[in-house]
Amino acid sequence: MPFGRDEVRWSLACGIGADGHWRGWFDIRVEADALRRLGLHPDQPTATVTGPSPPAWWHAAAERDA
Repeated sequence: MPFGRDEVRWSLACGIGADGHWRGWFDIRVEADALRRLGLHPDQPTATVTGPSPPAWWHAAAERDA
């Protein structure tokens, strides 16, 4: 794994949602310096969105094919 043990933290929160079903949420945190080594830190210009989102039909087709 490209990260050291002290560079990644994760946790799980569980609870009942508005519809009465159980839900779980993961929180994953990676140290900024570890991301910079891989060129993934959000302060870098390559990590920002540079164009529009694909059209709605594209998303629907991707979900249908999944």
